[in-house]
Amino acid sequence: MKKSFFVIPLSFIAHILIINIVLYIFTPVTYINIFSILYYNISWFIVTYSIDFYPTARRESFRVNLKSFLTLILLYGLIYFSSFAFLVHAYTGIYLLFVYFIICVLFILFRILFYWSRNFIRRKQYVSTRAVVIGRDKNLKKIRRIFDIPEYGYKYMGYFDNTPSTSPTYLGTIESSYNYIFKNNVEEVYCLASRLSKDEIKHLMNIADNSLKKIKIIPDNKELFSRAMSIELYDSVPVLNLRASPLDLEYSNLIKRIFDILFSLFAIIFVLSWLTPLVYILMKLDSKGPLFFKQKRHGVNKNTFWCYKFRSMAKNADSDTKMATKHDMRITKLGRILRKTSIDELPQFFNVLKGDMSIVGPRPHMEVHTKQYETSVEKYLVRHFLKPGITGLAQVKGYRGEIIHKSDIVNRVRYDIFYMEKWSILFDVQIIIRTVTNIFFNDKKAY
Repeated sequence: MKKSFFVIPLSFIAHILIINIVLYIFTPVTYINIFSILYYNISWFIVTYSIDFYPTARRESFRVNLKSFLTLILLYGLIYFSSFAFLVHAYTGIYLLFVYFIICVLFILFRILFYWSRNFIRRKQYVSTRAVVIGRDKNLKKIRRIFDIPEYGYKYMGYFDNTPSTSPTYLGTIESSYNYIFKNNVEEVYCLASRLSKDEIKHLMNIADNSLKKIKIIPDNKELFSRAMSIELYDSVPVLNLRASPLDLEYSNLIKRIFDILFSLFAIIFVLSWLTPLVYILMKLDSKGPLFFKQKRHGVNKNTFWCYKFRSMAKNADSDTKMATKHDMRITKLGRILRKTSIDELPQFFNVLKGDMSIVGPRPHMEVHTKQYETSVEKYLVRHFLKPGITGLAQVKGYRGEIIHKSDIVNRVRYDIFYMEKWSILFDVQIIIRTVTNIFFNDKKAY
């Protein structure tokens, strides 16, 4: 029997008990019926099953599974609140929020207790998985780092290879591993494909299939793997996707698009509706020229679109080729204020509403600069897998505005790629909050 056999049932039962106990305590008896009980319990099962919430991997941790947990809280919360439209009618919004807040607090407390207890048990090795590695190449040290983390619950026995070694973890030749696995009750066998023949791998697979041993193959990756890599199965053929992103999923794009639409509509209705006439009047008093400045920039997949801004410079012949500099004489008095506060970027909410841009993403560059950097900066075009943003991770990390040194654009690209690989809606919210705080705390790169 698997050592983690009871973990998922225990977690599920604990969560169901929390829901039912809290609702029983805070819901009047007259509103408790078999229909409401079934509704809340079956809903929990459906939501957790649909997002594959309960982890089975040993390397799941409090932080790694946090996104899934927050998604669960959000989805179940929607089901919880919608139920009161047809189950009861006597509660205020504050009361409903209070009850659900109690449920969420107890979920979090159980979650903390669960991971603390699991990690404690694994650190003390009360429960551990005995593992060996067959073969030795550059990946051996990397996988050893995983085995050496006590919270993951592995007990590393050593490795086998046909090249003798004086290492204390060297256990013998590959052929000698077959008997060792049985005699020492090894549970997981990790095979480095680069060091094994086809026949040796097949033999190990037969051993595993007939002895309740788990065998895992570490492919010969030729040092091509990346942190964003994922493996997809095309029928029975494994295919490596070396540039995977959460935004490759349709529902992720849908969530991001809905967020963009709602946020941009809010900004247009409640900010730009009164700010635009004000900026227009001040601009007419300050300098000649149109209210808006538009410029062709490259968006997702290098598609060209018109990017809108409040005009911050006097009309000039270099506007489509030369970036603004710290003491740029082209910038007007009002324009300097608009740029310092990033107000000049606000018309891009119209770009977001149209679908050319997103609230958060890599900043779009002029066409001439894209042509320059795509040949001089490694991985520059990777950022064009995403819609450009009004703000982005690179900007809140200090890489905005004028590019003086090559490291400025290199680090900008590095942060843009990291954002693409680690995207979540909460990540977007964090970047937006950081953008706002930078405005009020004197961003030195804003000019």
